[in-house]
Amino acid sequence: MYKASPNRRAILEKSKSVREKETKQTSNFFAKHFKRIYPITLQRSTSSSFSLSSISLSLSQNSTDSSTTDSTSTLEQRISLALGLISSPRRRETFVPKTIPRQQEQRVYDEDFKSDEPKRCNWITKKSDEVYVTFHDQQWGVPVYDDNLLFEFLAMSGMLMDYNWTEILKRKELFREAFCEFDPNLVAKMGEKEITEIASNKAIMLQESRVRCIVDNAKCIIKVVKEFGSFSSYMWGFMDYKPIINKFKYSRNVPLRSPKAEIISKDMIKRGFRFVGPVIVHSFMQAAGLTIDHLVDCFRHGDCVSLAERPWRHI
Repeated sequence: MYKASPNRRAILEKSKSVREKETKQTSNFFAKHFKRIYPITLQRSTSSSFSLSSISLSLSQNSTDSSTTDSTSTLEQRISLALGLISSPRRRETFVPKTIPRQQEQRVYDEDFKSDEPKRCNWITKKSDEVYVTFHDQQWGVPVYDDNLLFEFLAMSGMLMDYNWTEILKRKELFREAFCEFDPNLVAKMGEKEITEIASNKAIMLQESRVRCIVDNAKCIIKVVKEFGSFSSYMWGFMDYKPIINKFKYSRNVPLRSPKAEIISKDMIKRGFRFVGPVIVHSFMQAAGLTIDHLVDCFRHGDCVSLAERPWRHI
C-alpha cells in the first residue's frame, strides 16, 4: 500500500488548515457585513399571541461591533425564525368606529319628544325653555292686526340684536310694564326721566340706546297712523292684506331675510324708524304672522294657514 511521505503529509495538513481558516474568516466576514447592510435582529416576544411587538427591530449602535448572537446565529436560523413568526399570523382586531345610519339621524328629532307630543318645528327641542315652546305654539306665526301688539313684536324683534327669543320672552311682562303695554301714544310721550329709569332697571337689561329707539319708533308709528289710519293698515298693505304662506320642509330652508322684508325695511327707514334692517323686519314678520314660516310638518303650520286664509280683518 502506498504511504505518503512525511513531507507530503505535512503539506496536506497545512493546506487543509489554511482552507478551514479561510472558510471561517469568510463566514465571519459575511455575518459581520450582512449586519452592516441589514442592521436588524429578529426576536420572538415572550407573549404567546402574535402582535406588532412579536418582532422587535433594533438598530445596531455600531455596525462594526460583533456580539455573541452574531457569532452563534446563522443567516438560515434568522430567516427560519422570521418565517415562523410570519407564516401564520393571527388576525388582529382593529377598532372601526361605528357610523350612524342616515335613517337614525333623521329620527334624532323624533326622540326629543315623547310620542304623545305634537310635531313641532325642529328648532324646538326637549331642551327648549317652556316659555319659548309656548310662544311657538300660541303666538309665533299667528296673523296680528292690533297696533299695540304689532308695536310690541317690532320692539322685541329689535332686541334680537342683543338677546334670543327665550331671554326676551322671559322679560316680556317687564317690558310691557315699562313701555305702557306698548301703546304708541303713551310711549311717544316719554321724556328723559322715563328713558333713564328704564335704562337703569337691571331687571329689564336694556341699553339706553335701545330704549330711545323704542320711543322714537313709537313717534314714527303716530305719524304712520295719521297717514294710513293704523299701524296695522300700513304693515299689512305691503302684504296685500294676505300673509305669505311658505312650505319649508327643513329649517335650513327658512331664510333670515326676504325680498318683502327688504322693501318694508327701506320704507320704514325712510319714515324715520330705527333698528329695522331686513333681518329684524323679517323676524318681526314671522312673529306677527305676516309670513308663515312654520315647517310643513309642524302642527302649527295648518293652524296658522287656516287663520291666514280668513278674510282680512282690521281691529
